[in-house]
Amino acid sequence: MSKVAVIGDRDSILGFKAIGLSVYPVTDPDKAVGIIHRLARDGCSVIFITEQVAERVKETIDRYKTAPYPAIIPIPNNEGTTGFGLRGVRANVEKAIGADIIFRGQ
Repeated sequence: MSKVAVIGDRDSILGFKAIGLSVYPVTDPDKAVGIIHRLARDGCSVIFITEQVAERVKETIDRYKTAPYPAIIPIPNNEGTTGFGLRGVRANVEKAIGADIIFRGQ
């Protein structure tokens, strides 16, 4: 079975534990970097990470963008979205197609 993990602030990710996902509460970006590397080494397939933490460890996430695993997916925290995940989707669409066909400059 594939491993799925969630990284972020405790209040935002604790609910994921109830559905059987591995949760890693962090407040320090350096700790988040170490967890990402460890999960990748251990064969984790998907890592959900709150946008607030993802923004602080963007360079680490970028290192795994070309690797098939783990897929690192930014998600909003319990306070809402920062737009970080959506900006990533927009950039990937523009890179793949050469134009912003989804958001049309919004």
